[in-house]
Amino acid sequence: MPPKPQALKILDIVTLILFLIAVWMVFFYAPLEAVMGQVQRVFYFHVAAGWVGFLGFLLAAIFGGIYLRTGDLKWDRRSLAGVELGLVFSFINIVSGSIWARPIWNTWWTWDPRLVTATIMELVYAAYLMLRQGIENPVRRARFGAVYAILGFVSVPISFLSIRIWRTIHPVVIGSGDPEAVGGFNMTPTMKVVFFFSLFVFTVLFFDLLWNRIRLGEFQHKIEQLKMKVMM
Repeated sequence: MPPKPQALKILDIVTLILFLIAVWMVFFYAPLEAVMGQVQRVFYFHVAAGWVGFLGFLLAAIFGGIYLRTGDLKWDRRSLAGVELGLVFSFINIVSGSIWARPIWNTWWTWDPRLVTATIMELVYAAYLMLRQGIENPVRRARFGAVYAILGFVSVPISFLSIRIWRTIHPVVIGSGDPEAVGGFNMTPTMKVVFFFSLFVFTVLFFDLLWNRIRLGEFQHKIEQLKMKVMM
């Protein structure tokens, strides 16, 4: 495997430093929420993970569209990387949401529109990974993955808009929400600083992981080519 680019090494270090700062801000700089207490601190990472999860699926659809236009398999590998990271961060979003909900809603799970649509979205992309494994031909697999990534993205805006379309107990913290939503709260200026910094840090983390995952995908592709040459 070729040496890691210097720029990526620097990004790795910067990402780690920013993440540690974000953790410190969440636990020591952000004020304690008056009603929910310590569990509210999950909010900062919960929303940030959801945001980059959506971002991963968006990039997967974009890369898939570029592949369909160019036929270059590198875009399929990038689309796959976007789906994988989107799945990981969306799973973190769902789990952290359950941790937040347990003391607030008095349950780990409820059939709320946001929870249901987020879970469906996660399952849609989990199926993408499983179905890809059943296609051996790289070109057919890439074409299938591109079309699936584009069509599957429909589940993303549905999940995002669910708390704005349907009556839900899930709070809409940014941009007005249902006043009856359980767990809603108004952020102080300090909370907003920590919130937006967390969004920024998770975005940097996402692109750092994406770059590393793409490099790994390129390495795997070269190994597959060598295997094919040996078998011929």
